[in-house]
Amino acid sequence: MISIRTICLLTVIFSFTQLAIGVELTFELLDNAKDCFYEDIKLNTTVTLEFQVVTGGAYDVDVILLAPDNEVLYKLTKAQFDSHTFTTTKSGVHAVCFSNEFSTFSHKLVYMDLQVGEETPLPGLGEHVTALTQMESSALEIHKSINSIADYQTHHRLREAQSRKRAEELNERVFVWSLLETIAILSVTLGQVLIVKNLFSDKRPSQLNKL
Repeated sequence: MISIRTICLLTVIFSFTQLAIGVELTFELLDNAKDCFYEDIKLNTTVTLEFQVVTGGAYDVDVILLAPDNEVLYKLTKAQFDSHTFTTTKSGVHAVCFSNEFSTFSHKLVYMDLQVGEETPLPGLGEHVTALTQMESSALEIHKSINSIADYQTHHRLREAQSRKRAEELNERVFVWSLLETIAILSVTLGQVLIVKNLFSDKRPSQLNKL
């Protein structure tokens, strides 16, 4: 007899193997550069594009989504993050392009998630003609919860990476400012010592007449 723990483990495995077809990646977008990603999508397919600039510059990029005939389906200028869902009206290769051409010195780290089509249902639950049993309902709820947890973990990792980068930049600026202050204090102190030394080392006019 299969235990409840084994059923839960199988549900976890199925939840990760039955995801919708798509692309999820984090890539580096160089300064004054443009990167495009292509996906062959069928007609009347639901597509969701989500992106976020993790690090670099002002955390912004230009985004454009093109249909197979180069029709602009979605476009943003200097955006930090967004999510866009649409249904395809043409079959063919769609393009998602990220541009950093407006930046001449700072490169960006960009996260992109492109989900194509609806999520595949759990085995045995796709065309269920009768009422779900308690075990099937529990498996379905666990499956939805795991998907939500995976999404939350992804966004938390992105926020963590963004916060870490900002903290490193702030730490670097504080270090440079502290170093400049230290150099300034040492320079002022050395200058004062030299001035006082020169005052006491100069001979008085009376001493020069005696010589």
